[in-house]
Amino acid sequence: MSATYVYKALDRGGAAQTGELAGDSKAAVAAQLRLRGLTVVDVDQKSTTPTVEDLLDRYRGLKARHVTVFARQLATMISSGLSLLRALYVLEEQTEAPKLKNAIVAVRQDVEAGLALSQAMSKHPKVFSDLFVAMVRAGETGGNLEEVLERVAIQLEKDDNLRRTVRSAMVYPAMIGIFAVGVLMGMILFIIPVFADMYADLGGELPAFTQLMVDVSDLMRAYWYMMFLLSVAAVLGFRKWRSTERGGYMWDALKLRMPVRIGEIVRKIAVARFARTLGTLTASGVPILQALDITARTAGNRVISDPMAEVADRVREGQPLATPLGRTGVFPVMVTQMLAVGEETGAVDRMLHKLADFYDDEVSTSLKSLTSIIEPVMMIVVGAIVGVVVIAMYLPLFNIFELVQ
Repeated sequence: MSATYVYKALDRGGAAQTGELAGDSKAAVAAQLRLRGLTVVDVDQKSTTPTVEDLLDRYRGLKARHVTVFARQLATMISSGLSLLRALYVLEEQTEAPKLKNAIVAVRQDVEAGLALSQAMSKHPKVFSDLFVAMVRAGETGGNLEEVLERVAIQLEKDDNLRRTVRSAMVYPAMIGIFAVGVLMGMILFIIPVFADMYADLGGELPAFTQLMVDVSDLMRAYWYMMFLLSVAAVLGFRKWRSTERGGYMWDALKLRMPVRIGEIVRKIAVARFARTLGTLTASGVPILQALDITARTAGNRVISDPMAEVADRVREGQPLATPLGRTGVFPVMVTQMLAVGEETGAVDRMLHKLADFYDDEVSTSLKSLTSIIEPVMMIVVGAIVGVVVIAMYLPLFNIFELVQ
């Protein structure tokens, strides 16, 4: 039975190296180390009792940049003349992300056992996506694995850059929104009760709007735990609804119809991801029908991905790709026109990458424009929230002198 062993060894220069390896026995692990050119000092079986660090590693997410760096380093090593196994050995030692490291170890063991790299990677779908596996398989078939891995790295970098662009553009509006909610909660929970006590001491009847705010404040202070529970229930309920077939489609359709240019940006992001993924797959030699299937699963929006099955059927019948894509009604006219030109000139992959670059730039420009619109709108919203509460608190002051007398 395979187990994990902790080893200490010396390289050819005499430098000490430590690490972990999986093997059937100490002798098997020592043999692996000698194959790497290392002098074995000590090999011990790793304790199976999980440490705190092990438990934390299970919940640490795998970032896109980790897989991107892995793909680029593997491509560089293979193009430099290293064997695949040697490259995997090096990468498993220097990779810091626990989930990726474990996957590389398992992949290396499967490759040693005789499996192809793509077959070994396909066993770890949470680490290596369908896109990654399909491109590696195409690279193995075409004999250009290092070139394909370089394309994978570029694809992952582009996707990561797009995500970070969107995320960074939304940070400021999100902070303002959180601030607005915090101000509203603070005024309702802490400031309104002070005014309510003062008005109660003076006697008299509060204006209806002020009384409403006081009642809301009393309700929130008395049942604050219900607010927390309802918020959690709402979030969980939304996620459950979104995970359903109907709910997921409705949510994706709603995102495309959101006002203030948000829907337009969501569509551009989905089109950019679709064009880049399909272009990368076709350039790597993946068959068009398989490429359409993988692209549909990575598009990120059901409204765009669902029609791909119909598009694949029409392409299987012999129609050019641009024709059924245009009939879906979800792609801009420019996409189908440029794709038709690419099919006529035999440069579909280059045309798709140009489209992806164009829509990436469009997303960046639209996000900057959206941010410039959202900032003043959010400021107005915050001001309106504070103003409403202030008006509610100061309405009774108009007749306070009558109450004092």
